[in-house]
Amino acid sequence: MLSRNIQSCSLIAGITLLAACGEPQPSGMQAPPAATVSVTTVQARAVSYYDEIPANVKALQEVELRAQVSGYITGIYFKEGDQVKKGQKLYTIDQQQTQANYQQALANLSVQEANLAKAEKDVERYRELDKKDAIAKQQVDYAEATYEAAVKQVEAARAMVSSSQTNVRYSTIVAPFDGTIGISQVRLGASVSPGQTLLNTVSSNDPIGVDIAVDQREILRFSQLLNSSAAETDSIFQLVLGGETYPHFGTLSFIDRAVDPQTGTIKMRIEFPNPEHVLRPGMSATLRVASYAENAITVPFKSLTELLGEFLVYVVQDDKVSQQKVAKGRQIGMDVIIESGLISGQTIVVEGVQKLREGSTISIQ
Repeated sequence: MLSRNIQSCSLIAGITLLAACGEPQPSGMQAPPAATVSVTTVQARAVSYYDEIPANVKALQEVELRAQVSGYITGIYFKEGDQVKKGQKLYTIDQQQTQANYQQALANLSVQEANLAKAEKDVERYRELDKKDAIAKQQVDYAEATYEAAVKQVEAARAMVSSSQTNVRYSTIVAPFDGTIGISQVRLGASVSPGQTLLNTVSSNDPIGVDIAVDQREILRFSQLLNSSAAETDSIFQLVLGGETYPHFGTLSFIDRAVDPQTGTIKMRIEFPNPEHVLRPGMSATLRVASYAENAITVPFKSLTELLGEFLVYVVQDDKVSQQKVAKGRQIGMDVIIESGLISGQTIVVEGVQKLREGSTISIQ
């Protein structure tokens, strides 16, 4: 009985399966609806923009003032942060020892000059006697040698006087050029050692330099700017400090002799007028370099899609789109320069790119 029921169920299942197979299948899945997008036609146009480069402010001249003689600071003749003039007295160091050495050197010079005068008279007298064979040749030779030694001793004494005089002069430290003096590193009465003790630093302030590091691919461009006249490069270089634009324009001063092989960059310096002394050495700033492109391909930034570090746009072909890889350049406001990958006249999707994929059908809004 059980076997007969199983056979009956199997028969019914088979009939049902055959009936299902024989029924007509529903039509294939409907294609997704066309994505509604906005498009634009790519056009080449002239654009101007700024390249922004990190920069550091540098003094064109900067000197560390160090003591050249030992002693004690006996005078400080400036106010820290003052503008100083070339030759202005800044510090004095106790001159008692240096003056004593100088006077001793002068006295030694007088002694040596007296010895020279005596040796000169002796040698002249012996030479006359030698002409008459009235003196031994050996005595003449001794006189000649004494005279030569006296000449050398006078020269040495004069050198000692000059050295002592220089030390006296070094006891007074003066400004080497016009500039700004910093905070004094010593106070009155401080002991200083020659070549070791730092007294202060003086730096020039007008004009002032701004140093940048530029990719080696930009050398040709900046070389052309360096060789251009001042009128042609006027207003090309601007400085931004804390979001505010510095009111004076700069001029490219020099390009370094070599590229840094570690970074692939080369150093350059731009000089800026600094009449208000706003710019100070050590400041960080942003240098803006004005640039101009005659026939640049620009597209709205929102038309780009980034995929694995590459940028794509959707190019319209009839009622479908295809992905096209592009090289993104400088962003200018809401647009971006396309360095390669697009040509003028192509139509690309601007709005709705997030709904697209390769080969998607579109409906242009």
